[in-house]
Amino acid sequence: MNPIIALLKEHHVSDEQIQQLFQRLTENPLMAMGTLGQLGLPPEKLQALMMQVMQNPALIKEAVAELGLDFAKVEAAKAQLQQAQKNQ
Repeated sequence: MNPIIALLKEHHVSDEQIQQLFQRLTENPLMAMGTLGQLGLPPEKLQALMMQVMQNPALIKEAVAELGLDFAKVEAAKAQLQQAQKNQ
């Protein structure tokens, strides 16, 4: 099991909430970050999760694939986010 999904399940995040989180990630990464913050993970676990993702971004791709979502949408959202940051 993907370590991101495993951590969320360890903290009693439902399958539906996990699916919604990654669906939001494919649509709007900033919205996904807000949703992640609302899941009630302890700050130290959330920080560890973010570090893990920063060190191994492929974990997101693996989680998206495990959940049966379209990774191309994640890439499109990432490009949109990068463009928005350049325009600031």
